[in-house]
Amino acid sequence: MNVSKNVVKMLVAAGALAAATGAMAQSKGQFAMSVGVNQLVPKVESGAISAPALPNSLGDVGKDTQPVLLVNYGLTDNISVETALGTPYKHKLYGAGAIQGTGQLGTVKALPAIALVQYRFFTPDTPFRPYIGLGVTRAMFMKETGSFAMTALTNPGAGVPTTFSIDNKWTYTGQLGVQMNVDQHWYANVAFLKTRLRTDVHFSTGQYQHMKLDPNAYILTVGYKF
Repeated sequence: MNVSKNVVKMLVAAGALAAATGAMAQSKGQFAMSVGVNQLVPKVESGAISAPALPNSLGDVGKDTQPVLLVNYGLTDNISVETALGTPYKHKLYGAGAIQGTGQLGTVKALPAIALVQYRFFTPDTPFRPYIGLGVTRAMFMKETGSFAMTALTNPGAGVPTTFSIDNKWTYTGQLGVQMNVDQHWYANVAFLKTRLRTDVHFSTGQYQHMKLDPNAYILTVGYKF
């Protein structure tokens, strides 16, 4: 998915429509819902798997794109609250450092539950309205599944498959976005979110690994104001 090209296309198209219609933006007491896609891209800085693994046995995490539903409510003309609902993101796990090139080590599903408070600039009658947000996130991990390659690296010769778990964490998220109104009810939305996320991986072999994930989220949605 080429996020940057899609963002530019949506900004141009929705901005032109908004300028033509002079639509109203979200205001106090108004609910809004939008649906679209979210690409979650971990920005990984990995710790090493503890002994007896090879020194500098690091990890990496792949990106995933899933549908997303955003629900927003205007507390005032400029302050709103928002939450995101969606399906879990499935991430592939790979080796890095001394174990780079060993193939896929496993998979994990992640479900970030998020609640944001936003400040929307300008007045509700502005068709092109940027906003910033800050909120709390609960990062939940599930269905952790290791591969043969993971077992070979962490428990060679034992014949017992290695399993693992990842700690759930509370953390915080920052947001930048813009809402572009098409008419009185319909709008397009583009948002970037950055989450601070540090967690630990625990292996059934007794080994562990610290991971700095700090994911970026790129959201494109189309919405309706009630």
